[in-house]
Amino acid sequence: MAIEIKVPAPGESVSEVTIANWLVKEGDWVEMDAPLAEFESDKATFEVNAEKAGVVEKLIGNIGDTIAINTVVAVINTDAARPAAAEVPKAAAATADVSSKAVSPSAQPAAKPAVEKEAVPAVNSTDTDWSLVSPVAAQLLQQYNITPSQVKGTGAGGRVTKVDALEAIVAMGGVKAQTAGGSRAERREKMSNLRKTVSRRLVAVKNETAMLTTFNEVNMKPIMDLRAQYKKKFEETHGVGLGFMSFFTRACCIALTEWKAVNASIDGDEIIYHDYCDVSIAVSAPKGLVVPVIRSAEKLSLDEIEKEVKRLATKARDNKLSLDEMTGGTFTITNGGVFGSMMSTPIINAPQSGILGMHNIVERAVVENGQIVIRPMMYLALSYDHRIIDGRESVSFLVRVKQLLENPEMMFDGKKPQERVLGL
Repeated sequence: MAIEIKVPAPGESVSEVTIANWLVKEGDWVEMDAPLAEFESDKATFEVNAEKAGVVEKLIGNIGDTIAINTVVAVINTDAARPAAAEVPKAAAATADVSSKAVSPSAQPAAKPAVEKEAVPAVNSTDTDWSLVSPVAAQLLQQYNITPSQVKGTGAGGRVTKVDALEAIVAMGGVKAQTAGGSRAERREKMSNLRKTVSRRLVAVKNETAMLTTFNEVNMKPIMDLRAQYKKKFEETHGVGLGFMSFFTRACCIALTEWKAVNASIDGDEIIYHDYCDVSIAVSAPKGLVVPVIRSAEKLSLDEIEKEVKRLATKARDNKLSLDEMTGGTFTITNGGVFGSMMSTPIINAPQSGILGMHNIVERAVVENGQIVIRPMMYLALSYDHRIIDGRESVSFLVRVKQLLENPEMMFDGKKPQERVLGL
């Protein structure tokens, strides 16, 4: 019997997806629940699995094609006899080419692995195994003079995917291999659904909100001294590092409860005020910027915030964030300082009304008590929707955040910071 495999809806608002990768090819034997393909929606990447074991009779569509939800993408013959080579289910998946269109079954028979290798030529090494590298990933690795042995594959059977290749390129500095005489080549690449959605939303925010940005600066010495003194003990006690994000999240939550308009949003002709702080944290992922949400952040301790930041950042890096984890925030924090940004005007993450931008920490000369001293300073930027937030609220909110960061003990109910941070 032949069964059809359709693309399920990854979320209520998703109507179409893009074929990101084929994980099998026509003629392959697949076990039940084995991944057949990777699909990309405007918010997340997910796999479609085989509903029953059998032979893949047909794969429908090319990598990069955009298709509607519930579209048939594969046909599996469940009456086919299991081949002897399929006794170890993942063996076939490990050597499968990701595109049925790039390597057709007739031209590249499974019984000849040497031919499969030739479909993805090596660049510098003749003994490097390229059979576990997808064609798209192979093209990227060749451009940056990287061999498969330098990349950790996360696909089935250790297969190197496009995402793995991109992560390796970033980790190794992103310097392309030089060609004699240079190159003036160009290439076109179709926008991903995620990038198209980000572009559409950013333009909509600029056009539909009255966005302004107010600035301030904060002396980071008190927090830096606190981290230097207790960072090791904090990690030993809680099993997670003590970063800046937990302090900023804590300070913002306190300020948001005091200046509720910054934590509100507009819905038609109504203003929605939130009695909780679902803080979105901007994270740079391999496929673009994503903004996962820390739920009820106002109730979390520093170590709980750090653990949640680590969990969400790891899932973002692995493209495993769910739709629920990326929706519903009430306020956003973004840290351009990790890339060296000195100053910026972050764009509001709609339908939210405010976003705080962190920046690079730079030692600067400042005046304290009539004396010129050197302090590690950071510029803060608060972009806000002037339709709902007035100057008084925006400036007062940012001043309050500055006050809390420069006096960390104020964030912990009057206790000394180390008592709350370390749970003493």
